[in-house]
This record gives sequence, C-alpha cells and structure tokens, in this order.
Amino acid sequence: MAPELHYQLIISRVAELQEEAAHHRTVRAAIAALKERRASAHRARAALAKSRVA
Repeated sequence: MAPELHYQLIISRVAELQEEAAHHRTVRAAIAALKERRASAHRARAALAKSRVA
C-alpha cells in the first residue's frame, strides 16, 4: 500500500471514530438529562405526598 493511500485511510478512520465518539457523548448526555428529570419529578411527587400526609 502506498504511503499516501495509507495516510488517507488513517485520516478517514480517525474522522469516523471522532464522529462516533461525539455521537456517543451526545447520547450519554441525553440519558443523564432524562435520568435527572425523572429523579426531579420523583422528588416533587414525594414532597407532595409528604405534604398531604401532614
């Protein structure tokens, strides 16, 4: 394989991996935000339940 071709192949693969990593970070952030929103809603319901009991 010619050095120039090999270099272009490496550059292409690096770009693919960086794009995949960016997508993975986006998905992880979305999952974390969803979990936090659910936890927040749970805390709000728990506080409401405590105020009704009192």
